[in-house]
Amino acid sequence: MERLQKVMARAGVASRRKSEEWILSGKVRVNGETVTQLGTRVDPERDRIEVEGRLIQSEQKRYFIFYKPRGVITSLSDPEGRPVVVDWFRDVDERVYPVGRLDYDTEGLLLLTNDGELAHGLVHPRHEVDKIYQVTVEGTPAKKSLLRLETGVKLSDGWTAPAKVRMLRREKGQACLEITLHEGRNRQVRRMCEAVGHPVVHLVRVQLAFLTLSGLQPGEHRELSRAEVQGLKELL
Repeated sequence: MERLQKVMARAGVASRRKSEEWILSGKVRVNGETVTQLGTRVDPERDRIEVEGRLIQSEQKRYFIFYKPRGVITSLSDPEGRPVVVDWFRDVDERVYPVGRLDYDTEGLLLLTNDGELAHGLVHPRHEVDKIYQVTVEGTPAKKSLLRLETGVKLSDGWTAPAKVRMLRREKGQACLEITLHEGRNRQVRRMCEAVGHPVVHLVRVQLAFLTLSGLQPGEHRELSRAEVQGLKELL
């Protein structure tokens, strides 16, 4: 017997957190009865589990690296009709969803999967999974500004955790930095740079844990190897 939300996440319905929200809102039925208790245990081999009337079944786990272009929403749908990341995965039989998010104007590495357990672990701050960004900013940050980025910047939602910051190159009126974070706050890199007086001009996430964009162009994706999937699980 296993917790209901764990079974839902493993079946690729959604992340464990989202599954918990659906349980609490009365959208889940087990053997014909609505369940709203998070502690409910089920037998995935014998119990009939429905989410909003749809029977869930275990499906093959899929894992993809996607080079998200600028101007794409990290979501499953958009009320304004703008392109969303899953538009590039319509030919994938399984329902994959993005792990974490990149904002509309940010491009780069995004992981999509139907493995809710892994997705939840990768975004949880406890595991401190590194995310590496290449950031082009206005002006050339002084050493004092770089140190602020490294040690922590006070934002509207509190102080940022320590980061790794490296100057890659200086250009006319701009600079390119490499910033490594393990947090995942909304628009965090942009807000950090703006807080030290150097607004972001261009932002790319180039690495997540040990995964990189090598061999990919914007709008392209590839499936992870078995060794890469195992490596991610070992991180957690």
